[in-house]
Amino acid sequence: MSLFLRCIVALKTMIWIFFLGCLFAQAELPEGASVAVWDLEYLSPEPDEHPDISEILSTKIAETFKESGRYEIVERERLILVLEELNIGISSVVDETTRLRIGQIVGAKYMVFGTCFVMNESMRIDLRLVEVETGRVIKTAQKTTQIADPIEWMNLAGEASRELF
Repeated sequence: MSLFLRCIVALKTMIWIFFLGCLFAQAELPEGASVAVWDLEYLSPEPDEHPDISEILSTKIAETFKESGRYEIVERERLILVLEELNIGISSVVDETTRLRIGQIVGAKYMVFGTCFVMNESMRIDLRLVEVETGRVIKTAQKTTQIADPIEWMNLAGEASRELF
């Protein structure tokens, strides 16, 4: 095979790799997008062991988005106000479809949903960034630590949220 043909084959291969990379690349959030963060669902076997950890981690996630300076955060108080106006309790909003509708009401383009799980020394956080209009999952993040320290858990929540943008 001549040098010219090898160059053509190499160029075609690089073009295919580029297009495949574009096809499988995760979407980027546009600058200035409005994001609402729901409290993480607490899935631990001992529900009373860390009663406020879900709200604390959710607050850290929202702060991380806000500190990036690239996104507008829908304040938790606005979400609670809409829930109150619709006579829906916070704990009764389990259905993601209902949460997405509330996101539309408050003007969020994206919402962050997730779970946290604490067992013995371990903490796991799973997050997903969802487009409000379509319900499509844009990105996901999962982080785990073996350190039983709430400060470490907050750092973990910050790391996971940065993976979403």
